[in-house]
Formats: sequence, structure tokens, C-alpha cells
Amino acid sequence: MDRLYKGIRKFQETRYKQEEAFFKELGKNQSPDVLFFTCSDSRVDPNLITQSKPGELFIVKNVGNIVPPNEPMRKKTCTAAAIEFAVIKLKVTDIVVCGHSDCGALKALWSDEKELSEMPNLKDWVSTASEVKEAVLQHNHDPSYKARIEMTEKKYIVQQLDNLKTYPLIAEAVEEEKLRLHGWYYDISTGMVYAYNPKTNYFEKIECSDRDYHGLCDDPEECEDLT
Repeated sequence: MDRLYKGIRKFQETRYKQEEAFFKELGKNQSPDVLFFTCSDSRVDPNLITQSKPGELFIVKNVGNIVPPNEPMRKKTCTAAAIEFAVIKLKVTDIVVCGHSDCGALKALWSDEKELSEMPNLKDWVSTASEVKEAVLQHNHDPSYKARIEMTEKKYIVQQLDNLKTYPLIAEAVEEEKLRLHGWYYDISTGMVYAYNPKTNYFEKIECSDRDYHGLCDDPEECEDLT
């Protein structure tokens, strides 16, 4: 905790003073363009990997970057509340679901029952990925554990995009082209970020050159096949 206290002091004495006018303006209102779903994993920092400033991303973090589907009988979730606030109140134009490599939550999906018995809430939370697990078992031709986990992580991102469309306000906004959905995969060890392209079913490296809004790379050798 000492390190955190020192960090607060450093922030107040350096960056805040350097950008005091910016922070005072930020204190009056927020107007982010993007609702950003990602994992609680301590290694995943949306502002860092996108180099965004405070106020530019409306961030929702949870274990496994899960977006529960909109079901009438499901208990109310903070996810649903965040979606309503971001789309209706903040009027975001884009929603990103960003998964990542070495995801502990999705590794838990492949753990044995005994290991998960001590974490019943986690077991219940990641059970939403059971369909993804079955799909990986059917379609993954690489027997290695690493390949199996990576495919699970990527397929799970796509499932969350589908889940987002179960919310009527999102489905309507997407249909009217007022809202765009993006699935990203962040490779922690390389710093690379890949975007899901529904036309090719590939995760393609995000480039900084002149691209469409997806920022996708057209080189097949730079792409990661989801199937």
C-alpha cells in the first residue's frame, strides 16, 4: 500500500499540476465515445494499451470480460446498467469487448471440478462459456494446451459480441448504424492487439496505417485464424 500512497502523491504533484485545467474541466462532465469491456486481470489496462486520456473510455472490468446475455429471468447485473448508461446517457458510438492472452478465468473453464470447488462463484460465472468450450473441443486441431486456451479466449470474445446484441437498445442502435461493436484480443507478452473481422472470422492485427474504422491488417500472414 505504501507504493500506492506514494503514487497518489506523485500524481498530485506532477501530472495533475501539469494538466490542472484539463482535470478541472473533466470534473464537470464526461463524454467518452467508447464503452470498453475487459477483464479484471491486473495486466490489462485499457488506457495504457490505447493511450487514452481520462474521460475517453467508459470502462467495465470483470473476471473474464463477460457480457451476460439479456434474459428477463436473469438477475440484474452491473453490466446491463453500464450498457444502459453508456448507450442512452453518454451516447457512445462504439463498444469494445477486449479479451487477452493467459486469461485465468477461461483457464478455470478447463480446470477439474476439485480445483473449482473452492471457488463456486467463479465456477458459476465462467459457466456461461460452456458452449465455447464445446466448440473448441470440436474444432481445435492443435492438441497443445496453449492453443486450446487461446482459441477459447478468442471464441469467447465473439460470444460476448453476440450477447451484446441480445440487448434491444444495442441491436437497434447497431441496425441504425449509430453503434459499432468490436472484439479485440490483447496479447500481453507482445503488446499486439487483434480485432475480430466477422467477414473473415479472423482476428487481425490492428495497424496504425490508413484503414477503415476497424484498423485491420490485410496481410493473411499477420492474421490469427479463429477456426
